Amino acid sequence: MSDAARATVLARVRSALSGATRTPLDSVPRDYATERPAADVVDLFCDRVADYRATVERVPSDGLTGAIAAALRGVSARRVVVPDGLPQVWRDVLGAEFELVGGDPDVAELDRVDAVVTTAVVGIASTGTIVLDHGPGQGRRAATLVPDVHVCVVEEARIADDVPAALRRLDPTRPLTFISGPSATSDIELDRVEGVHGPRTLHVLVPPNTG
Repeated sequence: MSDAARATVLARVRSALSGATRTPLDSVPRDYATERPAADVVDLFCDRVADYRATVERVPSDGLTGAIAAALRGVSARRVVVPDGLPQVWRDVLGAEFELVGGDPDVAELDRVDAVVTTAVVGIASTGTIVLDHGPGQGRRAATLVPDVHVCVVEEARIADDVPAALRRLDPTRPLTFISGPSATSDIELDRVEGVHGPRTLHVLVPPNTG
């Protein structure tokens, strides 16, 4: 690359980082896109999550805490991480049956737990992806990567139709984690191995709301 070309590239990078040429998402033309009805968006999200070999359940709001407990019981979990900001009613119900680990456990402590329960900031229907911004109820990134089981509650109102719609709901200054199914990888022989880079089991619960 010539010096002139390098200078041009770096100038464009600096301009982009400064925000001088940044285009607001809402101003990007998307005339080609059509929005699905809300019910179809939720159905599609559940179908795509299931395609990733995750377990997904639509549950009523008044049955949510029971469904969380049943999901943990189904994997024989005993010690469960409950991040700060998780609804107190969930903690009260789960605390009667499981040993809860709150606060900000370090990696060594996380390695001794069986599961983590979180909420999510956004779900993406077209890709079956869950997005965490690690705000209240979501814990730090390690808390959702180290335990072998992740039970995640994604309420219907948080499910966006596609990636552009989801990005408009996200704060780019937050640490974002995109989750599409349980952790999985394949070696050169294409043998699938789960749980190497994150939870081996992902259980998604979809209530109308978390009230």
